[in-house]
Amino acid sequence: MVRFAVLGCGRIGRMHAQNLARHPSVELVSVFDVLPDVAKSVAGELGVRASASVEELLADKAVEAVLIASPTDTHVPLLTAAVKAGKAVLCEKPIDLDMARVQACWKEIAPHHPTVMIGFNRRFDPSFKAVRDRMAAGEIGKPELVLISSRDPGPPPIAYVKVSGGLFRDMTIHDFDMARYLVGDIVEVQAFGGNLVDPAIRDAGDIDTAMVTMRAANGAMVHINNSRRCAYGYDQRIEAFGEHGMLQAGNRTATTVEASGGKHTGAKDVVLNFFIQRYQEAYAAEVEHFVACVREKAPPIAGFAEGLEALRLADAALESLRTGQIVRVHKG
Repeated sequence: MVRFAVLGCGRIGRMHAQNLARHPSVELVSVFDVLPDVAKSVAGELGVRASASVEELLADKAVEAVLIASPTDTHVPLLTAAVKAGKAVLCEKPIDLDMARVQACWKEIAPHHPTVMIGFNRRFDPSFKAVRDRMAAGEIGKPELVLISSRDPGPPPIAYVKVSGGLFRDMTIHDFDMARYLVGDIVEVQAFGGNLVDPAIRDAGDIDTAMVTMRAANGAMVHINNSRRCAYGYDQRIEAFGEHGMLQAGNRTATTVEASGGKHTGAKDVVLNFFIQRYQEAYAAEVEHFVACVREKAPPIAGFAEGLEALRLADAALESLRTGQIVRVHKG
């Protein structure tokens, strides 16, 4: 059994705590939130302890691994403290909104040779993973074009937009990681953005609609399109096109039922409308992978470096949006 604790008991933290509590190889020991009543609610639901402080939670030698699901501005200090306390860490994305802070964090924790995984759960979506595995097996030959569509059902609260770091660091960062997962390192980025959904998002200094085109080191070209509003649900699709064919992964619906006969012919369930529903299997598989990495002392497929490189692409997209130029991506 791997003994876990969860830092942050909001919407995503509660979901993670529930997944950990039902995992057969995990013992969820404790949870913490800056709002004690929230932590007590989750702890009571799952029959675990609500820690009184981060320090108390990290000092518990029974805890081997920590899942960080707190606000982004707390990720670096909590991740650093957890590693120094000898814990393996699964941290929600992004690591931070500032590249210098991310690089400094790694410099500080690297000597501890930590097991750190970043929450790019879409790598574990069964359909997206199948596309990647079949690409790696050579089914479509050399990849030439990859299209990633990611559209939210509706804008987040403006209060969230103001602290999110912007569309590219908050939303598109998942798609930047997916692009790297499918075709490897990205060397060029060009971004376009606008405000087509909500003027309040513009007033908050962000965009709500974007297209990003990128070139991979292997020559493949990637297109990402994002919107903060999608009238028909949570739109999540990828398409990989290569010299020998194409692979596609489409949206998820509650069932696969399609009507035939009469006035309902062709009717299907609507697209799922919430990210936790859409990626329910992915979140569970993400935890499964991390637990295996902790037990086997193996590196996760979405480690600290993946979090850093996805942020690097987000920064490049922001620079391209500001300058109107293609941005070359340089590591280091």
